[in-house]
Amino acid sequence: MDLEKTLLRKVGEAIGRFKMIRDGDRVAVALSGGKDSLTLLDALVLLQQRAPVEFTVCAFTIEQGKFLRPVEPLAAYLERKGVAWTYYRDAPSLSLVNDRPEHGCDLCSRYRRRAVYEVARRLGANVVAFGHTADDFCEALLRNMLFTGKLSALPPVTHSRDREFRLIRPLVFLTEDVTRRWVEASGAPLVPCGCAQRTGKVRRALRDVLGKLEAEFPYLKEHMLAAMSNLEPGRLLDTRFPPE
Repeated sequence: MDLEKTLLRKVGEAIGRFKMIRDGDRVAVALSGGKDSLTLLDALVLLQQRAPVEFTVCAFTIEQGKFLRPVEPLAAYLERKGVAWTYYRDAPSLSLVNDRPEHGCDLCSRYRRRAVYEVARRLGANVVAFGHTADDFCEALLRNMLFTGKLSALPPVTHSRDREFRLIRPLVFLTEDVTRRWVEASGAPLVPCGCAQRTGKVRRALRDVLGKLEAEFPYLKEHMLAAMSNLEPGRLLDTRFPPE
């Protein structure tokens, strides 16, 4: 498999289908230090040179006190690539680590979202790109169906509440096996996060189920993604869409 060709084809398809990036956009990539967001950054930098629209790319990382390695190698790596990078230490998040109050992931997520918008604003970006992959979309679909009673996954494109920022997920059609191989081949320095290593019980169970099924049905995630694009509301139980 030609990794670069696969990467650019899948990311280009997502950007084109959902009109994620438009002429004149400034795209800020949210780098978590993991393989997916680093792959996303590389894809956008490569597409920037070939796309029919003009856009700029920058990157940022939010420090919430959860990284298990120093970020200096990441800074040096991005400098060599010529990518402008902002490292933002979020004081409210760091206070949670220091003071250790009782809190859940939702509070950290809320702090992170506020910090993301603050940094994007400083960078003059109108688009924020996240590294959620096809695996995340498929897991979200199953999680919502099985545990929340909703037929939904993740949105490929959405907006901040006041529509100041367009939020995009260009890796929607790319599976994690590709991002893993891309980072291994590129030598990008990973900065693991303690939270990412503590996979929740539900997510771990869903990954196990998908993994076992994929061993026998290798195109499972592709079919799940296709299903998200091919709804038949009349064959569901939502009375807002009665059968014809």
